[in-house]
Amino acid sequence: MTENKFVKNSVLLIFSNLMINILSFIFTVILSRQMGPEGMGLYGLVFPVSSLLMSIISGGLMTAVSKVIAEYHTRLDYNNIKKCIKSTLIFNLLTSLVIISIALILSFRISVVVINDARTVYALRFLLISIIFMAITNTYKGYFYGTANVVIPALVDVAEKVMRIVLILILFKVLRFDDITDSITIAFLILCVGELLSLVFFYAFYKIDIKKYDDCGKKSTDSLQLLYNVFSLSIPLMITELISSSLYTISTLIVPRRLLIAGFSYNNSLALIGKFGGMAMNIVFFPSFIIYSISTLLIPDLSSSISKKDYDTVEKRVISVINISMFLGLTVLITCLFYGDELGMLVFKRNDLGDYIKFIALCSPILFTANTTRGILNGIGKQGLILRNSSIASIMQVLSLYFLISIPSINIYGFGITMLLTSGVTIFLNMREVNKIINLKLINFLIYTTFIFQIIYVLKMFVF
Repeated sequence: MTENKFVKNSVLLIFSNLMINILSFIFTVILSRQMGPEGMGLYGLVFPVSSLLMSIISGGLMTAVSKVIAEYHTRLDYNNIKKCIKSTLIFNLLTSLVIISIALILSFRISVVVINDARTVYALRFLLISIIFMAITNTYKGYFYGTANVVIPALVDVAEKVMRIVLILILFKVLRFDDITDSITIAFLILCVGELLSLVFFYAFYKIDIKKYDDCGKKSTDSLQLLYNVFSLSIPLMITELISSSLYTISTLIVPRRLLIAGFSYNNSLALIGKFGGMAMNIVFFPSFIIYSISTLLIPDLSSSISKKDYDTVEKRVISVINISMFLGLTVLITCLFYGDELGMLVFKRNDLGDYIKFIALCSPILFTANTTRGILNGIGKQGLILRNSSIASIMQVLSLYFLISIPSINIYGFGITMLLTSGVTIFLNMREVNKIINLKLINFLIYTTFIFQIIYVLKMFVF
């Protein structure tokens, strides 16, 4: 991908993700005002199950498909592009149907034993159905990102978010749910309908787009070999995501249990989780769509540059995206420290979010940069190292949450401290590998100085 094309696609994807994030943010605000902090806390406890199953069904698949398609697209090998997508779709559909069917049979037990709240059972069932749609959609997304066509995913995502907002406004206004169980069930029904709509749109756009690629006369690769090409890349990423999502699920589900140990009631624990994770974190991490947009394009771009042995472009790209990540994180930190209380009132009309917003903002420079370095390692083919580094950080996350949140004086702030510590470990491990390829002494100094400042601030807040 040329410099101009990368910049153009980055700007386009950032703009589209801005629209998507704004729409998602509106959806979250509407939902929070309907369900309150306790409902948002319960809403957040259901999603880790989705994360775990998605990592099993299609973990790393979108990244792997985009990488393989980018290489075939560079060689104008359109026959293998078509065959690769078809083979991956069939395999992914069969796998998802089997796994989700088993999960649906066990859904009540999952709600009662794992989530520890029977009110989530119907919401969980809608979420499980939506996972089938998400898994198939990820293959189509990988195709469009691999061919550097970022417009279609952007349009589909915007359409889906608009539909979700329209549905939530209509259903909550017409039916007026007073019970949290009904509210959370409807919220996940809307999610399921939105994912189905996305799949229908992606299928239609794919059928239109693929027609422009005529047979290139090259002999196509065997279907099993194409699947091997995709899954040889996706399986290390899948294992990484599976370990991370398993530990993430454990981490999320132990938070209310550890808050009980800290002396809070169950309902108050859910309310704390809702305010900290469902509201304050949404404000602080709103700009993270910029990092996601750049990282999404970075993977096929670095893959394409390396396949052409264009190492100068690789170095320039890595330095520029790390700089952007650090600058964005520092901007978010400064803004939230000065205007945290005002942001809480402006968005959620609550005066008890300011301290949470300011504290979470401490993580943004390191967290944003850590996510970018993960994309860099993906693009240069270091999936095995991502697995190792993510596993170390995830294990640390579980242990940190377990011990910190149960301390009454720290309680939910243990969530933020854990994010800071695990992001610091992740960025240290990832940057050590990146530095083997590119000399980033000045950037290293800025990153580690920022991290030390954050640690000192936390120690001053809770120890001294």
